[in-house]
Amino acid sequence: MTETKILHASTENILDCVKYLKNGDVVGIPTETVYGLAADAFNADAVAKIFKIKGRPSDNPLICHISDLKMLDYLTCDKNSSLFRNITEKFWPGPLTVILPKKAGVLNLVSANLETVAVRFPSNAIARSLIDSFGRPLVAPSANLSGRPSPTTALHVYNDLKGKVGAILDGGRCEIGLESTVIRLEGDLVEVLRPGAVSVDMLKSVAANVSLGDSVLKPFASDGAAVCPGVKYAHYSPKAEVVLIDSSFSNFCKYVLDRMGRDVWCVVFDGEQGFFQKNVLTFGSSPASQARNVFSILRKLDEVGARKAFFRAPSKSGIGLAIYNRLLRASGFNLVVL
Repeated sequence: MTETKILHASTENILDCVKYLKNGDVVGIPTETVYGLAADAFNADAVAKIFKIKGRPSDNPLICHISDLKMLDYLTCDKNSSLFRNITEKFWPGPLTVILPKKAGVLNLVSANLETVAVRFPSNAIARSLIDSFGRPLVAPSANLSGRPSPTTALHVYNDLKGKVGAILDGGRCEIGLESTVIRLEGDLVEVLRPGAVSVDMLKSVAANVSLGDSVLKPFASDGAAVCPGVKYAHYSPKAEVVLIDSSFSNFCKYVLDRMGRDVWCVVFDGEQGFFQKNVLTFGSSPASQARNVFSILRKLDEVGARKAFFRAPSKSGIGLAIYNRLLRASGFNLVVL
């Protein structure tokens, strides 16, 4: 079994992690969204390790992370449209992934045998320093076991992947707490395939035509390939059965109080916990705090031994849509609308 070290994100330790990557190994890294499991995007053996470590299906594409716009030349020739420039000038570096036509050199394992590649330019200084020091793009899906809640601290990564990775760079708690927005560009249309901190309204500030992909609020409806990570399979799930309740707080209380039991918990907004005598957790008062906390709370349900959990649905506006999307998937679309 590999010894797993959690390393302070010093310049020396970042350079040590570059050595791991150049040796074909994988490392856990912080980003502003969630922690990633990083590998050389052009080393087939290293990329294969990610799939093995996570237990990730091979038809789930990876996102390539860059630290400079010049690194796009490794990945795509299609970077000159005015729409792409407008969007990336506004939102890169940041929590936005763009699906682009791939260059021939991009590994099929990275792109899930598709003709496209997902690209992100993170804003996190540690991630950018690591990529810059490495010198070319890294793939970095969430650093968790496939299907489990995404990690937002180095300890989350350690708990999931202890003995499977050599090093985890500790950059503290992730600023946003949810994976990046993923978009696809077709002509003058922007299609949001996975919502995130870059919201639909934010995209409308630079693009006239923005639409929401069918799989944002519904299960993936095809047996075919998904160009976007995180839409085809079960994701973000604790061991507990999660039920997402979309209702007013009064209706939530009426529904849940009749169904509480010894191993049954509920998750509500900050300030609402007083209505429940026991088995209650809170995950924030604002959409931003709920985004930072939601994955930690999903993990907490396992820590407290919850068998079932009723989760209060957030607003579907702004980043709230991204939280709603993750909870839909964490519940397996077990949604109750009251």
